[in-house]
Amino acid sequence: MSMAVELHEREFDPAALLAQFSSELDDEGAVVSFTGRARSRAKDGGEVDALILEKYRSVTLASMRAIAEEAHTHFPISKSHVVHRVGRIFPGEPIVFVATASAHRRAAFEAADYMMDRLKTEAVFWKREECESGSSWIEPTSQDHLDNARWDRRASEDLCRESMKA
Repeated sequence: MSMAVELHEREFDPAALLAQFSSELDDEGAVVSFTGRARSRAKDGGEVDALILEKYRSVTLASMRAIAEEAHTHFPISKSHVVHRVGRIFPGEPIVFVATASAHRRAAFEAADYMMDRLKTEAVFWKREECESGSSWIEPTSQDHLDNARWDRRASEDLCRESMKA
């Protein structure tokens, strides 16, 4: 298992990260990556000037590492890389990058999806949108929590199936 988790205070290049990630692989047949970008519109439709992500470095990194470690436990992936921005982020700039590699596509897709759902709802960040009209704190939405909860349901269903085999 190979896992990297990073916080960046400056803009990063997702294409360069993916190229580096891919160049370090052995015989994996699947690579999946996701890049999240800062939106220019707030939920109310107003224009966003900047997104501010605050962190407590050691706690934030520990929360991100725990998510990545759990992904490696739940899915047969051989490698992962997670990069998350902090600080002032302007619309269109990348916020998060997740890459996973595995022998087969399904595990790579699911592990990346799992990590994004968990990062969105559980990673320790404080998010604030700055708009012309002022600033407001952002919390995960009910849809974000529903997306994350599906992984708990799947784990319960898997345990039930395993117990029925025994």
